[in-house]
Amino acid sequence: MEPLEPSIGWGVLHLFFTVDRARAAGDRGACRRVLDAVRALEADDHQALCFSVLGHKADIGVMALGPDLTRLHAFQQQLATTTPLTLVDSFVSFTELSEYSTSEEEERARLATEEDINGPAAEARLAAWRDRMEHYREQRLHPRLPLKRAICFYPMSKRRVAGANWYALPFEARKQLMAGHARVGRGYAGRVLQLITGATGIDDWEWGVTLLADDPVALKDIVYEMRFDPVSADYADFGSFVTGLVLEPAQALGRVGL
Repeated sequence: MEPLEPSIGWGVLHLFFTVDRARAAGDRGACRRVLDAVRALEADDHQALCFSVLGHKADIGVMALGPDLTRLHAFQQQLATTTPLTLVDSFVSFTELSEYSTSEEEERARLATEEDINGPAAEARLAAWRDRMEHYREQRLHPRLPLKRAICFYPMSKRRVAGANWYALPFEARKQLMAGHARVGRGYAGRVLQLITGATGIDDWEWGVTLLADDPVALKDIVYEMRFDPVSADYADFGSFVTGLVLEPAQALGRVGL
């Protein structure tokens, strides 16, 4: 099948499986086939992050991402049809940039008004700002996810009810609210890696939130603190949360009996 590549960003699949124990017991090659599927996907310049799921919602999860939706679909089908894994839930989204990001002109104005920096000094600061923003955009659109030890995933949408309709707010009001929300997230830099992916018109929810951390307490702390921010407290609805242990694929499969 011809590749299908988004014009901006990558496709992202969060796949959640249970293990057919009876089938797995009689299939000694099951683990190898799953590992082969993961290796083949990554050889095609995609990534698959495997994790054993805590709780009852699934046995194992795979976050697969990369440029070609047809390749991601083939990977999904390979796992679901040729192994003892039963797909029980999924989420489809794209990597994207925030529409509320600061523009260069806004940063120039901030330097002048808040720090009284103009002229050559401002240009030097803006050059460094452009480098940071380029790195930020690359990480948002084409992330390479590290093997942190714990993962949490949940879908969310902005609320649309009388008195708390996010989409009825003026853009500048939404941008100001999101700036405050982002400041909370930046307080966890180095502790939590956050990837927000867009699913409006693609899945039942508008965004998927993936959090990665070495300390699982940090996952709880960031979500708890953000609940007090108006963007979450007044304007957000959340789906089910799934938490897991990020492992090398063979280790994750071993944890669930493959």
